Amino acid sequence: MLRISDISFAMEGRPLFEHASATIPEGHKVGLVGRNGTGKTTLFRLIRGELALEGGDISYPTRARIGGVAQEAPATNDSLLTTVLAADTERAALLAEAETATDPHRIAEVQTRLADIDAWSAEARAASILSGLGFSHEDQQRPCADFSGGWRMRVALAAVLFSQPDLLLLDEPTNYLDLEGALWLESYLARYPHTVIVISHDRGLLNRAVGGILHLEDRKLTFYQGNYDSFAETRAARLAVAEAENRKQEARRAHLQSFVDRFRAKASKAVQAQSRLKMLARLKPISTPQEAALKVFTFPEPEELSPPIINMEGAAVGYDGTPVLQRLSLRIDQDDRIALLGRNGQGKSTLSKLLAGKLEALSGRMISARKLRIGYFAQHQLDELRPEETPLEHLRRMKPDELPGKHRARLAGFGVMAAQAETPVGKLSGGQKARLSLLIATLEAPHMLILDEPTNHLDMESREALVEALTAYTGAVVLVSHDMHLLSHVADRLWLVDGGTVKPFDEDLEAYRRLLLATPEKPGKEKEKPKPAKRVSQADIQALRSELKKAEARVAKLEEMRDKLATKLADPDLYEDARKGELATWNAKYAEVMEGLERAEAIWMSVGEKLENAQDAA
Repeated sequence: MLRISDISFAMEGRPLFEHASATIPEGHKVGLVGRNGTGKTTLFRLIRGELALEGGDISYPTRARIGGVAQEAPATNDSLLTTVLAADTERAALLAEAETATDPHRIAEVQTRLADIDAWSAEARAASILSGLGFSHEDQQRPCADFSGGWRMRVALAAVLFSQPDLLLLDEPTNYLDLEGALWLESYLARYPHTVIVISHDRGLLNRAVGGILHLEDRKLTFYQGNYDSFAETRAARLAVAEAENRKQEARRAHLQSFVDRFRAKASKAVQAQSRLKMLARLKPISTPQEAALKVFTFPEPEELSPPIINMEGAAVGYDGTPVLQRLSLRIDQDDRIALLGRNGQGKSTLSKLLAGKLEALSGRMISARKLRIGYFAQHQLDELRPEETPLEHLRRMKPDELPGKHRARLAGFGVMAAQAETPVGKLSGGQKARLSLLIATLEAPHMLILDEPTNHLDMESREALVEALTAYTGAVVLVSHDMHLLSHVADRLWLVDGGTVKPFDEDLEAYRRLLLATPEKPGKEKEKPKPAKRVSQADIQALRSELKKAEARVAKLEEMRDKLATKLADPDLYEDARKGELATWNAKYAEVMEGLERAEAIWMSVGEKLENAQDAA
C-alpha cells in the first residue's frame, strides 16, 4: 500500500502540495488527474525519492520495487528484445550466476528462484509486450539505434512493463502510441498484477484501465472510487453544490451590504448597521474547487467550396518512386469528418501528407478544388517552432500586416494568454506549444484540417474544447489519433489504411477496438467467407436472448461485488500489522472476483455476437 501523509512541497517558491494526503491500496489501478502544471509529475518524483519533501511522509512496503519510464531506451546496438529482457535485473543476475555457481545448495536456490519468477517464459513475454506496442518480430531483432526517439520511448515502456515493478508509475504513456498501441496498453494495465498509478488525459484509458481516480487540485489530493466518468459526475455534483452555496452567500452579502449602505449614516440605525458589518466580516468565502476555465479553440470559418474538395482516381503515393499506398479512389467533401484507422507502418501519415500536399501522387489522378486551403498539424511541427521567438513574434512574422491587437486576440482564441504570448517558445509547456501549432495550422481559415495526434500534451479540458471546436468547424476534418473519445465524438466516416490501400471501414469504432483486441491479425486481412448458415428459428433467438440476460445479470452482480470489495480494500485500517491475515483474504477475494468478471464479460460478448448473427440469419 502507498501512503501519502500530510505532504508539503514547493517548486521555485510556488506551493504545489500543502498538507496533502492519500492512500492507494495494494493492487489498485489509479488515474492521477489534474490541470497541467499542478504538480502531477512532481508527485511521481517525490514518490521515487528524487525530490525531498518539505513536510509529511510518503511510505510503501520496504522491498517494493518502483518503476516508471524516465527516458527513452538508449541508442545501442542491442536488439529491442535484448534491451527489454535486460530490464529484469534479477533474472539477468540469476542466469549469470547459474552459469558459474558450483555449490549444489546455491544452484538449487537459483533454479528454484528462476522457476518462481517464470524466467523461462521471459523471452515470449517480452516479445508479446513489444508486439502489443507495435514492433514486428523482425523489428524486435533490430538494434535500438535503428529507431527514432519516439520509438525508443516505446521500447523503454516495454522494458518497464516487462520488469513488473510492485508500483508502476506511468506519465502520459499513450503520447508515443498510436490507437492500436493505446488500446493494447489499456487492456494490459487492466490485467497488471500490481499497483499502477498513471498520469493521463486519455479518457478511454481512464475509463477502461483504472478503478480509481486521484485528483490533484488546490494543492490537495482526493481519491475517488470508480473510473473517470464516475469521477467527473461526482465532481460536477460537488461543483454544483459549492456554486449554489456561493450564490446564496452572495445574495446574503448583498442584502446585508444594502442595509449598511442605506442606514449607517442614521443615528437610529447605527447599531444595527454596525451589527450587519460584523456579520459581513464573518461571512467567509466558500471554498469552491478550482475549475479550469474551458480554453476554447476558435477556428476561423472558411468560405464554402463546390464538392468534392478532393477527388482521387487510382492514385498511388510513396517515397523515392516506391509506392506505399496504391489504388486510391477516394473523395472528400467539405462537410466530411474522417478518422484514419490502421496499424503502425501501414501508411496513415503517408496518406495525410498526400492530402496535405506534402507528397505528390506517383500515378493516377488527384484533383483538388482550385481555391482549396489546407491546415496540417503533426507532432513533428512542434519541433519546427522557433524556440527563441515568442508566440507573438511567430504571428508577426506570418501576418506582418495585422495589428498587434489582432495577434493577441488570435492567441487568446487558442488559450495562449498574455503571459505566454511574450514568453519564448522554448520555455512553453508541451500543451502551449501544441496550441500555438494548432493556431498556425488554422491561420488561413483552411477548408480542410488534417490533424495527426492533435491531443498529445493537451489536458482534459483542452481536449474537450478541441472536440467542441471541431464539431462546430465548417470545413473537412481528417484525424489520426489514439484518443478514442475524440474520434468517437468528431468522426462520422472511418477509413482503414491497410494492405497498401485505403478503404471504408463500415463498422463503428467499438467494433474496431474489439477486432484489434481479439486477434493479432491485421484488421484489413480478409477472412474466408463462411458457408451459408442454416436459417435460425425464433425459438433459438429467444433462447439466446434469455442467455444474454443471464450473462448481463451475472456481469452486473460481479461488478457490484467488485465495487464492494474495492471499498473494503480502500479502508486504511485494514493495512495495520494486526490485520495482515484479513488483508490477504480480502485481496484473494478481490482477485477471484476480477477473474470471474473477466470470464463473465467474455461470455456476455460471445452470447451477444451469437444473438446478433442469429438475428441476421433469421
